[in-house]
Amino acid sequence: MKNLNYIAASIALISLTQLFTFAQDVHFSSMDYSPLTLNPGLAGAQHEVNATLNYRSQWNSISTPFTTIAAGADMRIKAGNVSKNGIFAAGINLYNDRAGNNSISTNNVGLTLAYHLKINQNSTIGLGLQAGFIQRTLDASTGMWSSQYNGIAYDPSISSGETFGNPSFARFDVGAGVVYSLGTNERNMRANDGMRLNAGYAVFHINRPSYSFFNSEDDPLYMRHAAFVNASFGISNTTMFIDPGVYFQLQGPSMEILIGADYKVMLSDGSKMTGNIKNSSVALGVFYRNSDAVVPRVIYTYSDFALGMSYDFNISGLSQVTRARGGVEFFFRWAMDGSFGKTKSRI
Repeated sequence: MKNLNYIAASIALISLTQLFTFAQDVHFSSMDYSPLTLNPGLAGAQHEVNATLNYRSQWNSISTPFTTIAAGADMRIKAGNVSKNGIFAAGINLYNDRAGNNSISTNNVGLTLAYHLKINQNSTIGLGLQAGFIQRTLDASTGMWSSQYNGIAYDPSISSGETFGNPSFARFDVGAGVVYSLGTNERNMRANDGMRLNAGYAVFHINRPSYSFFNSEDDPLYMRHAAFVNASFGISNTTMFIDPGVYFQLQGPSMEILIGADYKVMLSDGSKMTGNIKNSSVALGVFYRNSDAVVPRVIYTYSDFALGMSYDFNISGLSQVTRARGGVEFFFRWAMDGSFGKTKSRI
């Protein structure tokens, strides 16, 4: 047991140390439920109004958990006849990320402006620009340092000898993304012959802001490249859907590939005349993150609301210590569909 505790403490220390070696953005396993952290071009791409909440807690099996709380909202903006050929959209997203014993805290707020050009009745292409601020703080007194190891065990009474010239700072940040959206036919419980497809590419931290606690301008934040393709296919003459997705992110030496699918079943079809009956569905999915985790998830949707949960079962080299317990994630979405020009938006 002592060996296990020592290994756990060592891993927690290594994880904290890596945050100084190179910075990596927060990430969610259910990326499609945090759209503006995935691609600024997703503002207004899928819904008239869209709002999301996310909560993630990770590594509580080996240390004080890393927690991330995020919120975002976007909406389409109609002005005169602009909606006939395209539409503007705006959004805001923010998150707070805490690593370990509140040693490192990161806050981010971003404002997004997007424009979606209508290619034809079923497809659009959009460009989104995002600008905001990153604020980061460090409380070195709560950290565990190798210099505090007395040869037998960790001794917090030993001075770490660590000094930081810039324990709190804020930086301007810029990102951009392009998104293609396609939606065909009306989806309902009788025909169920619809299809939705979204694909995009984005770059974050284009201006590469400094991310150092040491007052050094030689430690710029790596740009994060994010690409994705997700879709929803109705199985004709059934109440079932297959919703696959592939997500790729690259930031400096860190690469992430997430691939999987949801199996969704419609429980009821909303009445279009009175609106008294609301559409509802339940989805079960499994995703795989390269050499890291298997992520099952469940999502329940009722009318304009969706509530879901996912869990990362760790399969990397850390699994011997974590016992496969990675992180839990909860997400919520409120989405109101509207019209794009004269066509009901299904994308």
